[in-house]
Amino acid sequence: MRAFRLAIGEWTAAALAAFQFLTRLPVPVRLNYTDALFRRSVVFYPLAGLVLGLLLALAGWLLRMGLPTLPAAALLLTLWVGLTGALHLDGWMDTADGVLSHRSRERMLEIMKDSRVGAMGVMACVLLLLLKWSLLSELLQGDGHLGPSALPMILIPLWSRWYMVIAIACWPYARAEGSGGLGGYFRGVGRKHLAAVTALALLLSTAVLAVIGQGWMMLGMLAGGALVTGAAGSLYLSRKLGGLTGDTYGALNELIETVLLLALVLAQPMLGGG
Repeated sequence: MRAFRLAIGEWTAAALAAFQFLTRLPVPVRLNYTDALFRRSVVFYPLAGLVLGLLLALAGWLLRMGLPTLPAAALLLTLWVGLTGALHLDGWMDTADGVLSHRSRERMLEIMKDSRVGAMGVMACVLLLLLKWSLLSELLQGDGHLGPSALPMILIPLWSRWYMVIAIACWPYARAEGSGGLGGYFRGVGRKHLAAVTALALLLSTAVLAVIGQGWMMLGMLAGGALVTGAAGSLYLSRKLGGLTGDTYGALNELIETVLLLALVLAQPMLGGG
């Protein structure tokens, strides 16, 4: 019985750690962050992503009720960035600064570790946010409510964070052990974590899609889009850097979110959104 309670406590701590790390939602619990806790917490990344998605869908509905499409989309994107503390956006900028510098592999990693943002990072950030804003604007168009083409956006943060675990487990870490970087805390994430996180992602997605009246085609589009986009990005970055880092995990999350938003916009005619 004591072992059971201990296991429940460990997994509860892991779930809370996922929310503390990936979001700025108030989780007023002091946790003892160890490598084991970091590894265990990845199982709950889809859950954290789903909560973000639900909050964003609710915010989008409220904003669209009182505002025109363009400012509603701008405020929704601001909330999206704020709920994550710009964690993944920071990784996107750092990755752009490093990879687009076209320096040696070692120099790229040094640039990415620098807390200062360069011109390439700023431009990459502006262009990404502009694209996300335009896509959200398309999804929020309509008669003042979130239609069938916009509701699946609830699952976009879920699947982008699911792929982060795939990237952690399936690609080598680019930095030498002991060289620092948040990504180093996740060394040791393996098959058991992949099986658990995928099962949770599928379970949560199936439940949400059943509620909003979508089926397997939408699940395949979101999961398949996340996997294909993430794998392509991971291959590119790994060849450039000799592996992945914490910054590239965040960059991949941003890339997948944007591609899945684009996929929803393109799918609007089939979903009844125009």
